Formats: sequence, structure tokens, C-alpha cells
Amino acid sequence: MFGNILIWFVIIPIIMMAGLGVCRNSSMNAIRTVMTVCSTALLGLAIWLCVDFLGLRAAGETAEMLYTGSWMWYAPLNIELAVGVDGISVLMILLSAIIVFAGVFASWKINPLPKNFFLWFALLSTGVFGFFISIDIFTMFMFYEVALIPMYLLIGVWGTGRKEYSAMKLTLMLMGGSAFLMLGLLGIYWHSGPEGHLTWNILEISKNGCIDPSWQRLLFCLTFVGFGVLGAMFPFHTWSPDGHASAPTAVSMLHAGVLMKLGGYGCFRIAIYLLPQAANELAWIFIILTGISVVYGALSACVQTDLKYINAYSSVSHCGMVLFAILMLTQTAMTGAILQMLSHGLMTALFFALIGMIYGRTHTRDIRQMGGLMKIMPYLGVCYMIAGFASLGLPGLSGFVAEMTIFFGSFEHTDLFHRSFVIAGTCSIVITAVYILRVVGKLLLGPVQDEHHLQLTDASWYERFSTVTLILAIAGIGCFPNWINETIQHSFVPIIESLTQAAI
Repeated sequence: MFGNILIWFVIIPIIMMAGLGVCRNSSMNAIRTVMTVCSTALLGLAIWLCVDFLGLRAAGETAEMLYTGSWMWYAPLNIELAVGVDGISVLMILLSAIIVFAGVFASWKINPLPKNFFLWFALLSTGVFGFFISIDIFTMFMFYEVALIPMYLLIGVWGTGRKEYSAMKLTLMLMGGSAFLMLGLLGIYWHSGPEGHLTWNILEISKNGCIDPSWQRLLFCLTFVGFGVLGAMFPFHTWSPDGHASAPTAVSMLHAGVLMKLGGYGCFRIAIYLLPQAANELAWIFIILTGISVVYGALSACVQTDLKYINAYSSVSHCGMVLFAILMLTQTAMTGAILQMLSHGLMTALFFALIGMIYGRTHTRDIRQMGGLMKIMPYLGVCYMIAGFASLGLPGLSGFVAEMTIFFGSFEHTDLFHRSFVIAGTCSIVITAVYILRVVGKLLLGPVQDEHHLQLTDASWYERFSTVTLILAIAGIGCFPNWINETIQHSFVPIIESLTQAAI
């Protein structure tokens, strides 16, 4: 087991928790050392995995999943700890490692109870990594729940504003989504094969292909809604703005940057791949809902004055774009969905990191009370502008590559229904530019609104380290997107084949 590289993405966060367990709550140096060493190890391992994966593909390895391993957990129900990754999983692991690494430095001076905060942060990380390496849907669901549970305490204890209300609302809505998801996954299991040969393994279920179309329709709705709640799909998105607004900085980064991607990844890996006939028949329903998410989220961001609420509604729009692209069921659009997951994960993590840094200095997130901050803290101002330009799709940054790929792939459909929603989706680009430029103008330019802000300081070394990591990743995707396409191109082959066969 320990010889499989993927298992170490779960073991390292467990080691992180064990290391924190022996630290005293007042020993900040020891806590920071544990978090820095372990998060650096995760990032290094993720980079090595990505490079090795590309090397194996270049050498001619065509297996659907690489680095596979399986260990029986509960034989009566055939539940296994089955792991494996394709190109999409590898990129999601790399995204998670980058944001965990940046989140540690963004929380360098977290108070109170830093040890407890990082323990829950590490548990959340364990769930995220475990989810992306799993190919057994029961184990995947278990890690999914492990990732959700810490959110209540992380927001309720270390959050701001109406933190108890926001934490409870988030938890109840996500647990409600989990209830739908559990029913859907149980249904997939009971129809996964002939009696006596039921399986939770994604690859085996897809190979068997024996789920009756009438059952597929029900199971597709249950699983897509279950994962869609976490992906902030309309009308199940209302937990997201309140949750993001009240969460501490690193939790907002990990939640918006990675946790919401579990929703899109789950829809893609389970709902679309395992239920292809229902996906072909019912995708139009969810295209309507996700299309509303894209436009509604952008419009809602325009009327907000709280920096976190602006970014939270922006996340509703951008995550809606991910689900929208997946439902188009074309390889180009799906490629754009993966690019959008990466792009949004990085830029929203950068946004929330910068908002936390600005709030820590000004003690307000209301843009009406701020202005002229570019003169006072030029480094943070430039970083905020870069994040904003990535969000509105400036060429050379990750947002442009992702959104153009989505729109080109979606426009491959020639019927009026699909093209109408694609055109509506493109309008969100204009709306995004409106609220991004408005915020940049109010926040960074013009006269200083509060004379006390003149005494503020710019970013410290650990804040610069966190933001530079994210900016380099955003620029890397924007300037060099081809390696991402090389990583994921083989991953779509079995999915497109299953969708094509189901459509016949």
C-alpha cells in the first residue's frame, strides 16, 4: 500500500495532523514548521506526479487510470480503497497542493487557537486529496464527507460577521446535497452489475454498462443535484455567498479554490461518465439551471459592496460555467471546463487571500469606505489587479484560455437552444468586466477615503510568498496551456465513447 504514490497524498495530511498534535497551542514556530514542511512536501509530490504522469503518457502508456491500487475494506459490500488517476485527477491534485501551500502562508498569523485551526485545515485537505485519488465511489463519498465536515467549525469558530448563521446554513445545505448524492450512489451500486457481482469501482461500472436507462434518469438527477449543490448550481447556491463571506482567509481559499471543484469533478466523473444515456437526454434541463447561475452570479456581483460577497457571487458565475461546459458533452467544452476549474481555483484563491490581507489592515470590506489603496500598498494593489484581469479574461492569464475554450466547444452545437445559452453565457464576460473594473476603481484608485489608511503597511514576506505562488500558476496556465491539454486529452476518450454509444 505505502509503495503507491497516491496513498501519500492522504498520509502526509495525516502526518501533518499528528505533528500538530504534539505541538503546544502557544508554540507558533513549531506549528508553522509542521505546516510548512508538510504543505511543501504535498506540493513537491504533486509536481513530481504531474511530470511522471506526462512522461508515462509520452512513453505510450494508454491505460485509462495510472498508479492504480486496490485494498479491500469491507468484503460483504465489496468496498475497497481503490485509487488511480487520469490527467484530470492529476491536475486537480496539483491545484489542491498549490492552494494548500499558499493557504498556509496566508494564515501565518491566524488567531485564536492556531493549532486547532490547522488541525481542521489538515483534515479538510485529507478529504480533498482522498476524493481526487479514489476510483471507488463509496470511498470517494467518504472522503467527500470528510472534506465537508470541518467547514462548520472553521467558519463558526474562526470566521467573521454572521459566522454561526453562515456555518449552519452551509452545513445544512451541503448535507442536504449529500443526502441526494448518497441515494444516487446507492442506486448506481445496486445496478452496477449482475446479482452477486455488484461493485463500487468506477471503471468496472462503466465497463459493465448495465444500468437501465429508466433508472439512469433518476440516478442522474440525484447525483448531478447532489454534486451540483457543492458546485453552487442555481437554485442551490445560496449557501455560497454567506459561507465565503464569513470564512477565514485560508478556508475561503481552499473552499472556493478546491472544495467547490469537488462538485464539478463529481458531476463529470460519476453523473456524466456512468450515466451517459441520461446525460444525453436530460442535460438540457441542467444547462438551463447552470446558464442561470452564470448570468445571475455575475449580475449579483455587480450590486454588492462587500469584497467577499463580490468574489463569492463571482464564484457562483464561474463555477456555473464549469457545469455548463460539462453538460455540453463535447470534448472541447469539457477541456474548457477543466481549464476553468483550474483557472477559477487559482484566481479565487488569490482574490480571497488579498481580501483577507486588505481586511486585516483596513478592518473593513466595504468598498465605499476604501479608496486610493494603490498609493498606500502598491504590491497588494497590483496583485488585486492581476486577479481581476484573470477573472475578466485578459489574454495571457488563465481566465482567457478557459472561457474561450468553453465557448468554442459549446458553439459546436448547431441547434438554437444550445447556441442561445452560449450567447447568454458570453454576456457574463461583459458583466464580469463591469464589476471587476468598478471594484478596482473604487478600491485602488482615486482619493484616500479614510485618513487612517495612510498609516497602513504593504504586504509582509509570507503574504508575498503566498500571492506570488498563485500569480505564477495563473500566468503559467495563461501563457502555456498546451501542457494541460496534453495531460488531459486521453482522459476524455472513454467518456466521449460512452456518450456516443449511449446516443445511438
